[in-house]
Amino acid sequence: MSYQPRSSNHNESDDHHDNRRLYNAYQNLRVPAQTLYKLPTSPEYLFQEESIAQRRSWGENLTYYTGIGYLIDAVVGVGKGLVEGVKAFEAGYTMKLRVNRILNASGHTGQTIGNRAGVIGLLYAGMESGMVKARDAYDIINSVVAGLATGALYKRRQGLGWRLLPELLVE
Repeated sequence: MSYQPRSSNHNESDDHHDNRRLYNAYQNLRVPAQTLYKLPTSPEYLFQEESIAQRRSWGENLTYYTGIGYLIDAVVGVGKGLVEGVKAFEAGYTMKLRVNRILNASGHTGQTIGNRAGVIGLLYAGMESGMVKARDAYDIINSVVAGLATGALYKRRQGLGWRLLPELLVE
């Protein structure tokens, strides 16, 4: 028999006159949780074409490569800035000046290196997504060509052609 809670003003003489009991929603539920909730183990797709291509979209790639590149290299830059800040100590520095020197060097170096890696990740993601769109194939050739093009374009930024690019776009 299931549990039937009674009100606080219940007395035993009411049992003879009242033939009612409280409803228990869980009374006949003897199903284990594994069969009660059958959740899928693989991702669900709206269209069948989406399940065929097992890759991230261009926006996800852009976010992933830029974010990971910035985050990892910013942490590396902070470590490098910490070392530079400690090496730049002079004999008369107080503790406050030393901490300030370390924080400034870490922040500046971390930001510089992180931004550089973020731009490289941005260029790579754009090149790779462009190659996938142009070739309509997702293979190692796209990654290799995107890496070569990213390196060439990034190093090209330091030459004369990169400085002339805004003038060519305006005219």
